[in-house]
Amino acid sequence: MNKTPFAELAYTPEAHFKLYFYGAVLGVIEMVAAVRDSYEAVFEEFPFLADYNNELATHGLEGIARDEAATWWCASVQAWEARTEGHLPLRALGRGGDLDFQNLLILVSIGLVEEDPRFGVVFDVLQGGAGCRRPTAGLLGSLWGDATGRTGTRAAIRRLLELGVATIVNPDSPYAEQTLRIPGLLWEAFSGKTHENLAPRITYSPCRELPNFDDLIIPKAIRGKLEKLPELLGSGTVRVLVVRGPRHNGKRALASALARRLGRGVMHIELQGRGDFEHWKIMGPLAALLHAVPLISCELCSGETLDLPELHGYCGPSVILLGRDGGLGGYGAEHAVTLTVNMPEEYERILHWKEALGFYPACELEGLGGLLRLTSGNIRRVAKLASTYAALDGTAEMLPSHVRLASRSLNRQALDTLATQVECSGGWEDLAVSADTLSELRSVESRCRYRERLHRWLGPNRSMQQNAGVRALFSGPSGTGKSLAAKLLASVLEKDMYRVDLSSVVNKYIGETEKNLNQLFSRAEELDVILLLDEGDALLTQRTSVQNANDRYANLETNFLLQRIESFEGILIVTTNAGNRIDGAFQRRMDVVVEFRQPEPAERYAIWRLHLPQEHGIESGLLSNISGCCVLNGGQIRNAVLHASLLALSNGGKLTSTYLISAIQREYRKMGAACPLQRTTSLSMKSE
Repeated sequence: MNKTPFAELAYTPEAHFKLYFYGAVLGVIEMVAAVRDSYEAVFEEFPFLADYNNELATHGLEGIARDEAATWWCASVQAWEARTEGHLPLRALGRGGDLDFQNLLILVSIGLVEEDPRFGVVFDVLQGGAGCRRPTAGLLGSLWGDATGRTGTRAAIRRLLELGVATIVNPDSPYAEQTLRIPGLLWEAFSGKTHENLAPRITYSPCRELPNFDDLIIPKAIRGKLEKLPELLGSGTVRVLVVRGPRHNGKRALASALARRLGRGVMHIELQGRGDFEHWKIMGPLAALLHAVPLISCELCSGETLDLPELHGYCGPSVILLGRDGGLGGYGAEHAVTLTVNMPEEYERILHWKEALGFYPACELEGLGGLLRLTSGNIRRVAKLASTYAALDGTAEMLPSHVRLASRSLNRQALDTLATQVECSGGWEDLAVSADTLSELRSVESRCRYRERLHRWLGPNRSMQQNAGVRALFSGPSGTGKSLAAKLLASVLEKDMYRVDLSSVVNKYIGETEKNLNQLFSRAEELDVILLLDEGDALLTQRTSVQNANDRYANLETNFLLQRIESFEGILIVTTNAGNRIDGAFQRRMDVVVEFRQPEPAERYAIWRLHLPQEHGIESGLLSNISGCCVLNGGQIRNAVLHASLLALSNGGKLTSTYLISAIQREYRKMGAACPLQRTTSLSMKSE
């Protein structure tokens, strides 16, 4: 017998699992021998058990009396464990789940058939040959009854079921006939075997693959706190850390760096909603087995609360990744420490661009930081895609146009289900409005360009500027250029614009509209696109007195939208031709209100010139006359030019005064009004 049992085994999870596996095999051999009255009969009936017995002998069992084997084995394994402080999955599970040596032996016994299917035949024979190839509670009681007693075995099984490390296949059967099994995800982790994709929306990364703090671009505002957190988390002073901020903004990377500093891996659990706890029962044991910090991410809407159940079987720190909205309840909420990772500043975005591009040359790299206000993760995704567009163009360096193309592709993936992209081109010279209106629009442009600098320049004076968002209301009669002005604003700012699709956002089910709106606003912030709420009075309606449940829920939606618009950090353009129907609270939250009036004669003349094709036969005198006497708005002028152009194309000629006057008369007929153009003028034009 070795003086130091198992000294030749390396102190690894695989070796530790092997010891418990052999301990469970030893128990099975002893039980079969008791039934068959001799070990020779056992090995003759089940030859593979003889092979295991020989392996056990080489590890020190030879020379030990059979009635002392189990006791010797238990003491030897515990002595082997005491010689190492390294991570042993089964030992960690025992500590976290309050399981002793015998509990773990029972657990491994349940899973013997997972490692070697031949044990299924043994279990079937021991259970009367009824085809049950997994151990029942009754068989486990007989197998380990001498060590723990019948009552002790029953209590051990109950504890294993509470932790979720064992499950009952047939819960409706009598207790003694209930068949037990171990979830496959846990059985592989017993021996240290791991995979990146553990289950749907559950991934694992070992400690060696996690980033260091030195590899990350950390905002100055939280760098000092991050340096102190590993000690607090490691000592147990802080058990739950909540990291808030936009998606794809480095929250997971920061949490992973913290886990590496603690010498742990990371198990990322992505919850799709506050009640999504499908695999939750085994998450605690799995985290203990993997020696991993659970990272639990969930996106909540304002007013929602994530009530997390406790992670039984795990006694280390946990990290919860949340957006800006929503609350936390349940496990660890009272003692949780919160860290907020805001959108990166301009200088931080430049650093992210440089790191994401590596050695890839980029034109106007310094300008990229201010061009797009993206999250850190989206910068890296855009940079990767932009380099692909540059390669397709065969250019040696990446241009801003490639960045915009890549950003647009990213936007479509995230926003197309909730909003519709609006094609934008042109400049302010393509808009004919009054000088006052144009001045206000240029003011909106400046507000958008310098929104971050304005926010920083104002400093702590929060009463002046709460965040870097810009909210503008374009109000005026239909057809006066509100939507066109919004498109031109997006064009001069070189940003994508998305029109809110009310059919996708508004939902008949209570609370779903708020969720959709929150998701839409959050994606727009993260991707730095302009949101256009066309005909905004449909959503920004005035609150009414509560007469029934519908009124109450409508007011709740309005209140939510008020709060979300106020906290919005992107650019929002709201257009309406019924400003009196918009709730006054919305108007007060608008940073800029631009009034669009019916065009005056000079403005109508400019609009006619903008819409008419370059090659036309309209005399300037007639055009001045039309502009003076025909009080049409921009939309009506556009419709008239389109109809006149269609008449010209149908007759194979260019656009003449005849076609234009006919189109204008058609517009007046649509309005139910008399056309102010003289009939003689119309007749004289027919002679052309």
